Amino acid sequence: MKVLIVDDEGPARARLRQIVEDLPNYEFVGEASNGQEAIDAVPELLPDIVLLDIRMPGLSGIETAHHLNALRRPPAVVFTTAYDEYAIEAFDARAIGYVLKPVRRSRLEAALEHASRLAGTALTALAESPNVVETRQHVCARVQDRLQLIPIADVLSFRADQKYVAVHHAGGENLIDESLKSLEAEFAGTFVRIHRGALVAVDKIESLEKTAEGKTRVVLRGNPQDDDNALLISRRHVAEVRRRLKGA
Repeated sequence: MKVLIVDDEGPARARLRQIVEDLPNYEFVGEASNGQEAIDAVPELLPDIVLLDIRMPGLSGIETAHHLNALRRPPAVVFTTAYDEYAIEAFDARAIGYVLKPVRRSRLEAALEHASRLAGTALTALAESPNVVETRQHVCARVQDRLQLIPIADVLSFRADQKYVAVHHAGGENLIDESLKSLEAEFAGTFVRIHRGALVAVDKIESLEKTAEGKTRVVLRGNPQDDDNALLISRRHVAEVRRRLKGA
């Protein structure tokens, strides 16, 4: 089983590597010092198991795990951390194991053994409906076999697109395999539903305007070319959109 180690502290990575290399049936294939490096490395190294620290600068381990779940064949995640209050969040991020620092060989070996027993299909099933506990700072699109992180701060709108959601953002448009319902629940503080098929970022709304047909439409900042019907507000949502704009 191939193992990738992710931790922002060099001594912690060295300790984990020593344990992994001393264990039979496991192969150390690389290391990363933060979540972004891990996301870039996994499609290249194809590890079966990722040993992932939770508290890291930039992307937290929990957010990194959620993004790794977007891969066609996600690796098993075993969290390594000094903070046991993250246990519930870790398992909601579909962690297979949870090991407290300082890491004991026996505990890590048991977690690796448990992770190695899960086939790829089982891991994919675990990843299908992630229950996000902490609000993410990014959403993740799968572009071929790589992952592209899209900062939430850059997102203009989320729109239903058949069985996917189209993310319209400052850098373009990507499809993500999530539901509008789950996105609305997670980002309720910053996005508002304008009709059953679209959420828009409240702070990206330039104005509301009336169409020639008398309907109300959202005008988004930096998005003047978007003149289709996607940003029309359904009558049942107009009052809530106006209320959110007043409170923005």
